[in-house]
Amino acid sequence: MINIGKNIKSFRHRCGFTQAYLAERLGVSVQAVSKWENGTSLPDIMLLPEIAREFGVSIDELFVEDESR
Repeated sequence: MINIGKNIKSFRHRCGFTQAYLAERLGVSVQAVSKWENGTSLPDIMLLPEIAREFGVSIDELFVEDESR
């Protein structure tokens, strides 16, 4: 099963972003980012382009299952 939250966390760390920074850039709460990353909720589909843009990746890359991350 693909865990988009795991990918968001991986990209966030790779970019050196804090949860607070990413939350501010996306206009969501820090708690929302935390919930995405721990798998208790998912980002709204309308945020996917913004999330991908922040990390400099495609939307598809947010869903890639990559064990090396």
